[in-house]
Amino acid sequence: MRNRTHGTYRGPKRPRGPKGPRGRLAVVFTIVTSLMLTLLGRLWYLQMITGPEYTRAATEARVRTVSLPPVRGRILDVHGRPLVTNRTRPQVSVDYMALRHQPDGGRAVLTRLAKALGRPYEEIANRARLCGRDVPRPCWPGSPYEPIIVADDVDARTALSIAERHDEFPGVGTTMRPVRTYPLGTAAAHLLGYLQPAAAGATAAPGGGRGAELVGRDGLEAEYDDVLAGHAGVREIAVDSTGRVTGVLGERDPEPGYDLVTSIDARIQKLTERALAKTIAKARKRGEPADIGAAVVLEARTGRVTALASYPSYDPKVWGGDLSQQDFESLPLASNAVLGQWPPGSTWKIVSTAAAVKAGRRPGASYDCPGSYQVGGRSFRNFEGAALGPMDLHRALVVSCDTIFYRFAYEMWRRDGGVKPVRRPKDPMQAMAGEFGFGERTGVDLPNEAAGRVPDRAWKRAFWERTKADTCRRAKTGYPEESDRRRAAYLKALAADNCRGGGVWWAGDAANFAIGQGDVLVTPLQLARGYAALANGGKLLRPRIGKAVVRPDGTVVRKIKPSVVGKVDVSRKTLRYIRDALADVPRAGTAAGAFAGFPFDRLAVAGKTGTAEAYGRQDTSWFASFAPAKDPKYVVVVVVSQGGTGGSTAAPAARDIWEGIYRLPAKASAKPSSKASSRRRGGER
Repeated sequence: MRNRTHGTYRGPKRPRGPKGPRGRLAVVFTIVTSLMLTLLGRLWYLQMITGPEYTRAATEARVRTVSLPPVRGRILDVHGRPLVTNRTRPQVSVDYMALRHQPDGGRAVLTRLAKALGRPYEEIANRARLCGRDVPRPCWPGSPYEPIIVADDVDARTALSIAERHDEFPGVGTTMRPVRTYPLGTAAAHLLGYLQPAAAGATAAPGGGRGAELVGRDGLEAEYDDVLAGHAGVREIAVDSTGRVTGVLGERDPEPGYDLVTSIDARIQKLTERALAKTIAKARKRGEPADIGAAVVLEARTGRVTALASYPSYDPKVWGGDLSQQDFESLPLASNAVLGQWPPGSTWKIVSTAAAVKAGRRPGASYDCPGSYQVGGRSFRNFEGAALGPMDLHRALVVSCDTIFYRFAYEMWRRDGGVKPVRRPKDPMQAMAGEFGFGERTGVDLPNEAAGRVPDRAWKRAFWERTKADTCRRAKTGYPEESDRRRAAYLKALAADNCRGGGVWWAGDAANFAIGQGDVLVTPLQLARGYAALANGGKLLRPRIGKAVVRPDGTVVRKIKPSVVGKVDVSRKTLRYIRDALADVPRAGTAAGAFAGFPFDRLAVAGKTGTAEAYGRQDTSWFASFAPAKDPKYVVVVVVSQGGTGGSTAAPAARDIWEGIYRLPAKASAKPSSKASSRRRGGER
């Protein structure tokens, strides 16, 4: 019988896992240790390897740098009188970040502010927004952490009222800040220039951008911006993660700009502008369009600019308020004195006379002045066909005989080979024009100066090559868009001629060049510099307006000196001969009517009229002069586009300027030259 207490024998038992709780604990320990080591390794990497990068990023996110604009330097005239200065007045600004953190984004505050200022809400809101690619001006081009100026022409009572009602205007501040003022008003507006916010991407000021800082955009404000602007200060502020300012970390004060002392005489500048406006008004009463003009007063011996006027002008205070794009585009911002270019007419004959004498013509010899002269089979006439008989070059300049100069130019052209030129140095007249500084910028310390034009064989050929295709097309199609049939027929015939031989320097081109017509172009400042070279004995000067840069305390930083950049290669005897001839022009020549009754015993003025013709437009009126005739101190040049003859418009303006400069008693001048007296005197082209 089996024993029930014993079962079948199965051998020893095999373990199925960790031996109890101790084994399982070892596994857990191993896993936790691995995780801790991984975490510690990651922390070491973040702390030691990438820690500086994250620290820098965190710092940048919490610190903002704000540029503190400096007080801009003044622009002074030669006597220290302000041409541009600063005046402190109340300004209202808003804190962009403070407004943004308000529940409605600051709309209610701006609405109340607009009402308090008496302005439309849209105006204030637009000025308080940040500029961007899709945000047109007006807007704020600077940092959102800078005070955004929304009104800078606020009266003191309004500013004080807003400052006292802080609870109604959270995020709104008032302060006294300097703003640009122009004591001369419209006078010298083009010369002085204006300020505008720096363009996007402009060079940053130390520690901050120039986005909201005003920079010079034209005139002296632009040319001397680096010395006038000063150096911006820096304020470092702390902000939280939402952009709210939590404190000021540090600040460096701005350094004010230097003052610029100029050679401009404020009194002469104002009287020059008045004389120009007066003569244009009179020309319009006579029926002349007289659309634009300019006047220059230059020191003959130094090249310093005493006055530089341009008409029409504008009031620079327009920059103090909101200016729409349309209003901006309508402003006459171009300075006609340095950018305007016209044919000089007979004022050019100083060049032609000097060239003729250098080429071998004797000044005292007798030359016939017929009513017309044949040049290459074409008749070139004196002004109104006047025939004046034999005369020397002195008389030719006084009465402005064109036909004598036509003859000189034609003979030089033939000597040079005519339509098949000989390989030799530049034509004598073109070369002389270069010596007087024409055809190149004067180098005046103003931006955007025009270069004028001295055409020659090479220039005409190059111009023809550029325009040949269009010219030949016009020769076939004509000008159907031209409403005037006679003008359209003339232009079509001209296009046909130019298509066939537009690249050739014809005899007629040389003849026109000799009297300052055709393709010759000069600026008023270029002509003034040329006459200064004649007046001072042949020195070609680089005109200068800036005279010195001084600190706010009056100490001189540097002086700005004029320089001689060339020499007119003509004998002093020839230059004196031309000066003596020009001294008789206001007394008995083409400017005699304008200078009738002038006190020549007190001031001997020498000058030359010019009447430049242009097809489809009225004549351009010129008068270039210097005085005293024997020892010139100043040069005065006046031009009026579509103003008529030089003797009827530009010369009277120059007379007014001379009387003003020397404080001479003003007397009524004779009426503009009659047709009979014009025939007696010859030409004014």
